[in-house]
Amino acid sequence: MSIRRWLTPVLLAWLTAWTGLAAAETDGQALLNNLTERDKAAAVTAIAESGDPRARRWLEAFADNKLSRMKDSGQFVVVLENRGRDWTVEGALTGEAIGEVSRRNLDRVRINNAMRSQIANTLALLDLTVDDIDQRRQAAGDLRGQVDEDLVGPVETLMNQASDEDVREKLAQALAIYRVEQGDVSAVSVLSGSLNSDARSALNGAAGSDDPAMAAAAQEAMASIEQKLKLNKAAETLYFGLSLGSVLVLAAIGLAITFGVMGVINMAHGELIMLGAYTSWGMQQLLPGQPGLALILAIPAGFLVSAFAGIIIERSVIQFLKGRPLETLLATFGVSLILQQLVRTVISPLNRTVVTPEWMSGSIMINEALSLTLNRLYIIGFALVVFAGLMLVMRRTRLGLDVRAVTQNRAMARSMGIRATRVDIMTFALGSGVAGLAGVALSQITNVGPNLGQNYIVDSFMVVVFGGVGNLWGTLVAGLSLGTINQLLEPWAGAVLAKVVVLVFIILFIQKRPRGLFPQKGRAAEG
Repeated sequence: MSIRRWLTPVLLAWLTAWTGLAAAETDGQALLNNLTERDKAAAVTAIAESGDPRARRWLEAFADNKLSRMKDSGQFVVVLENRGRDWTVEGALTGEAIGEVSRRNLDRVRINNAMRSQIANTLALLDLTVDDIDQRRQAAGDLRGQVDEDLVGPVETLMNQASDEDVREKLAQALAIYRVEQGDVSAVSVLSGSLNSDARSALNGAAGSDDPAMAAAAQEAMASIEQKLKLNKAAETLYFGLSLGSVLVLAAIGLAITFGVMGVINMAHGELIMLGAYTSWGMQQLLPGQPGLALILAIPAGFLVSAFAGIIIERSVIQFLKGRPLETLLATFGVSLILQQLVRTVISPLNRTVVTPEWMSGSIMINEALSLTLNRLYIIGFALVVFAGLMLVMRRTRLGLDVRAVTQNRAMARSMGIRATRVDIMTFALGSGVAGLAGVALSQITNVGPNLGQNYIVDSFMVVVFGGVGNLWGTLVAGLSLGTINQLLEPWAGAVLAKVVVLVFIILFIQKRPRGLFPQKGRAAEG
């Protein structure tokens, strides 16, 4: 008795589900059968209005000429691959794979261009009724420039019924574009200020209209749009300038530390950046298919690799040349050439590409004229995090206290028991490690090659001198400022001339303020 009581509801539920599935199959078959009749337009409308979740798939297959019917059973199928004699198909009603079927056993459901146009309009309207708000917004945006006489009524109805403000605005613009093209002056005001390319195209056409009222209204609307475009262009330039400035800060901040503490002009600093970039590439070779994890692990790895290389350079070359800046410059230049050739020999002289993780790809759309690429946004954030970390090290640790003491007065620091040689080693390792972090960041916006560091060494020195030798705040302000200035100049001066202008500006600035924006304090600064 208990088994029967338990089994009865299960059987009823199964029977109900089977009956519902069978009914859905029957209704779907009837809808698809109508596509083989003479009045295909009515059949398309019936499918769209059926509310069947498979409607979009059927209409897309029909529009792509991939909807067929099996001759023997009358079953509708969607052709997945139509090469050779046998075609790969799946059931149109069930979505289940059927396999390969001889094309002789299939009857295509014929379609013409007029029907394709109707289906495109139908699909656009269909997307405006889905539950997903993002999909509705996308569909409303896609309708701009696509509205014709047949769509005016349905689009207007959907616009009045829409609960989302963004959907209503985009549908209003879609209708306004059509009406402006038809000569309706009153529709021009709807497009005033719109950054959509279809709206601007419609207004441009109307600005040359023979109707004086239409031409004047369109020209006024275009003037407001041009003003908004200029503002968005300025915002984009500022964003690119900040991202370039962030790269310069990362490249120069390590140099600022070593230059400020040791007074060493390290021409191999660019190659330390290159080693960090190659570490990113190497981590991706160790972890294929996991670019995100490889990049995260490359951050500490890049720091350690470049820091270790910096210690070797300091112990093998720089410690013997202290107090001889010209010889140090020439020696480190030689080290840079050795490192470049070492990479060419061991890895390759060709550039390597580092894969950008999915979470760093794409962009954030602010509006239709302004988007912020994610990789540059991450680099800006990364530069600020590295800067904050270095500030904590310099202000809150014993190493930072020793570094500041040696920077201000090396002799006095020695007399107080500070081991200046150890401070030099740790400082050079820290600065070199930060250069490695710069290389990790650069690997996400440019190709990795043996000459990567050479592109940033001169700019790094300019940032250090402009900001004030050894001052981290000066490096941050100088890097962001020079990056933004360079980006502002490039559109009208070109890349090379822009750098020349920046260099001349720094030379003139140093004539007035030899110690930079934020000069050092202490006896070392006075000397």
